[in-house]
Order: sequence, then structure tokens, then C-alpha cells
Amino acid sequence: MTLKEKLQHRYALSEKGAQDMIRAFISVTISDIVLMLPVGMLYMLVKYYMADDLNGRGGFFAIGCIACLILIAVTTYIQYNATFLNTYIESGVRRTTLAEKLRKIPLSFFGKKDLSDLTSAIMADCATMETASSHWIPELIGACISTVLVAVSLFFLNWRMAIAALWVLPVSFLIVLCSGRVQKNMAAKQMTLKMACVDGIQECLETVRDLRANNSEDEYLKGLDDKIHAVEKHAIFSELTTAVFVAGAQMILKFGIATTALLGGMLLAKGDIDVLTFFMFLLLVSRLYDPMQISLQNLAAIIATDVQCERLDEILSHKVQKGKTELTNKGYDIEFSHVGFAYDSGETVLKDVSFTAKQGEVTALIGPSGGGKTTVSRLASRFWDAQKGRITVGGMDIQNVDPETLMSLYSIVFQDVTLFNNSIMENIRIGRQDATDEEVIAAAKLAHCDEFAEKMPNGWNTMIGENGSELSGGERQRISIARAFLKDAPIILLDEATASLDVDNETVIQESLSKLIRNKTVMIIAHRMRTVAEADKIVVLKDGVVAEIGMPKELEEKGGIYQHMAAVQMQAAGWQL
Repeated sequence: MTLKEKLQHRYALSEKGAQDMIRAFISVTISDIVLMLPVGMLYMLVKYYMADDLNGRGGFFAIGCIACLILIAVTTYIQYNATFLNTYIESGVRRTTLAEKLRKIPLSFFGKKDLSDLTSAIMADCATMETASSHWIPELIGACISTVLVAVSLFFLNWRMAIAALWVLPVSFLIVLCSGRVQKNMAAKQMTLKMACVDGIQECLETVRDLRANNSEDEYLKGLDDKIHAVEKHAIFSELTTAVFVAGAQMILKFGIATTALLGGMLLAKGDIDVLTFFMFLLLVSRLYDPMQISLQNLAAIIATDVQCERLDEILSHKVQKGKTELTNKGYDIEFSHVGFAYDSGETVLKDVSFTAKQGEVTALIGPSGGGKTTVSRLASRFWDAQKGRITVGGMDIQNVDPETLMSLYSIVFQDVTLFNNSIMENIRIGRQDATDEEVIAAAKLAHCDEFAEKMPNGWNTMIGENGSELSGGERQRISIARAFLKDAPIILLDEATASLDVDNETVIQESLSKLIRNKTVMIIAHRMRTVAEADKIVVLKDGVVAEIGMPKELEEKGGIYQHMAAVQMQAAGWQL
């Protein structure tokens, strides 16, 4: 693995970002070396002064000083662009890359992550890496390279004085490096506490209505306060622990000045070195140790970023779903052949599922909760990939098709509707971005959205709030159904699509759906038996297998699970207070 590839993997960089970081290393190194030039000028000035040979050299030193200032200014400008400007550009690229990666990662990944965790990775972790890339990493590497170059030159000048001046550097860095395991553990625990705190805040905001309804606000906020205080206490303890190692290493660094002065004085007394050499070493160590103190802090900070690096790399290195962008299906029959699936937790959801949802028919998936109905619909649309068996659409294996290309064949109405803080019109237009206003309104009317939209203050352009907070559950579901009408895809997946509607509205929407599903492949997940009573085929899933399959009338006469569920619901329908 090349240096560029290592940097890409270690710090979640793009190829150009890794190249820019290498340029930053070089620019900081050059800048640090250029900052040594005034020391050289001072050394020469003292040398000529002691030799009483300054006559006629005033112009040389004046030009030298101006040249040093110009070089320092130029190298500082180059370093700024290489470290700061390029890093800020790369930070935007990193966030965009993460978002694009998340778009292509299987949904199984999101089962292990919650919203606050991913948001923190894209925002907070990226911000930390931005600071590391602009401040800590280039300055540390540049300082180390320039120090090594200066150290080599010092050994050529006087190896004993060089040892006296430089012995503290490896000792100081070793102290900070030895703290690596402690810092990583501290950072990992800090991240865990922080995520628990963020989750608590987000949960509090999302459930404030329920908390108030149950008079649980005080108790919940007390627990949230404990989480916030835990983050604060651990942050202080973590900073103190890091400071012990860094401050200790910096104190060791100061001994270098003492050993240089002591050994230099002894060698000067013996006549082994001259005053000028002694003076030059004192100048160099005073210039050398200051940036090294900052480098020790940078090293500790870089070690602490391992947690953020691992979190970002987990996303960027995750396997993505790939496939061909050409569709080769002949028709739109969906066939499950001996399909098995288990989540990452090891819980087996589907064991051996086989059935066919034919084009032009409505196939209903029913069964007890946890039987695998929703999982079947997710596998059919390749939100996840089956671990066993084969799923085809029109004879085309969906695992060989790019997910976004495959999704062009599907219109999906979920039980949990997701809406955006935008107008009613634009929320429906999600179904087909290039649709005209007339097409959007026509689709909306099929889903009976006009019944509430035209009563709104701004009609179709009314803003509906975050996730449709201004609408009722039934109104939100109608918008979701309108999207499916607008997309008009050949395969329809309905996951409890009418669950939030009352009986009257459900009947109206079902009449509209009957127009939408003509000559299409339709899979319905439902718990209400009246919703699937007119289905062409019913697949009963229980414990991850197909327990029953057939037409509603056939299953009713069979007297199995379907008949039992229908009978229980009939009894429930007659219940009254």
C-alpha cells in the first residue's frame, strides 16, 4: 500500500485529499526550515563580528534579512493554502463522499446505526478530521521532518553537542506514544457517552408529546441531565489524563536546554569547541524545542482521533450494492426461490420462502407479527440482499442489478410515511422529479389529497412542517400514495398502505388503488383481512416460512391460519364498550 493509499484509508480522504496532505507535509517542512534561516543569519553576523570582519558586509546582511522575510512570507502563504484551504475543500468532499456512500450501502447497515450516530459521523467527526488535517497532522509531520534534517546537520557539526541537544526528543515522543492505548480507551468511552447523550436529546424532542401526556417530563429530563453530566465529567478526566502525559513530555523536553548548556560549558572550558559553536547550539535548541512542544500536543490529539477515523472508515469501507445498469427482465413477475435471510444480530427471519407474485395480480402477504412479511418486501426491492436462494423480476436476478436502476421498476408505499418540510406539491413530486404541476395534481386527486390540500391556506403550496407535522396520519398516508400514482411504476409494494385511514377513506383509497394496479405486479402487506379479501393470491408467512398459499376462498375453506385470523378480526369488529 502506497503512502497515498494509507493516508486515504487512515484519515478518510479522497485521492486528491491524500495528495494535498502530502503537499501539506512538504510545505510545512519547507516553512519550518525557512524559519531557521534567521538563526543562520545571526550565526554569520556573530561570526564576522568576532572576527572583526563586518566592514562592507552591511549590504549583504540587509539583503539577507529582506530575503528571509520574503521567503518566510512566501512559504507561509504556500503552507496556508496547502494546509488550510485544501483541507476545507477536502472536508466538503469528505461529507459528500460519505453521503454518497450511505446512499449505496445496504439498508442492513442502518439497522446497526441510529440517526444521531450517522449525523454525528457526517458533522462532528468530519469537523474533528478537518481540524486534524489542517492543524495537527501536517504540523507534526513537517516538524518531525525538519527536525530530522536539522539534527543530521548538528551531528556533522559536533556529535556530542548534538546528542546533548536531541536526546530529549525521542524520550518525549515515546512518553506521548505510550499514552496511546489510554487515550484511545478514553476517546472510545467519551464517544459512547456522547452518543448516549445525543440519543437522549433526540428522543426527548421526538417524544415530548408522550412525555407530557404521561407526566414523565421531570423524570426523563433528570436522566438526560445525568447523561450530560457524564459527558462533561469524562471530558474533564480525559483532558486531565492527556495533559499528564503531554505536560510530562514537555517538561522532559526542557532538560535538553540544560544538558546542551552544561555539556557545552564543559567542552568550551576544555577548549574542545569554540564560543561560536556553543552560541549556535544554544540558538538552535531554543528554536527547535518550541515547535516540538506543539508537536507533542498535536501527536496526542492525532492519537485521540482514532475513534473518529474508525467510525468514518466503517462507512467508507463498507461493502456497497452493485450491479448492471441495464434491465433484462421479461415481464414483471416477482419470484422467490428458496430464499433465506438473517439480520446481523443472527436472528433468522426467513428460512425457505418460495412463491411467485404474478404480473396483473395482487399478491397479499399476511401472517402473525414477526413472520417476515416486511422483510420479504424489502428483499423484493433489494433494500437488503438475501443470503440464500434467488429473487427474480421477470427472470432477472435482482442481485445482478444496480439498486437505483432496479428501483425504477417499483412504487412503494410504506406504513411509516416520510415527508419533508416542504409544500404538499413538492412532497408528492418526490415520486417523479420531472413531473409537471398538472401531473402532480392529477396524481394527488387520485389519492384524494385534494380533499385537504385545497382547504389549506396556500393550497398545494402549503408548507406541511417537519415530517408533515401539520397533517393528520391519514393525510400523510395519502401523500405517500399520491407519490406512487405519480411514479406509475410496473411493480407496486404496499406495506400497510391504508393502516392510518378510517374505514370510509380506506374504501375510497382502495378504489383509487384498483385503477393504479391494473396490469401491474402488486404485493400488499396487511393485517386487516378486509384489505386483502379481493386479492388474487394470499401468502401466509409464519416463523419465516410459507405456511399457506392460495386464493382467499380456498384458504377460508381450508380452515388454517388465514381462516383463524379472519375469524378473530370479525369478532374484534363486533366488540363495543
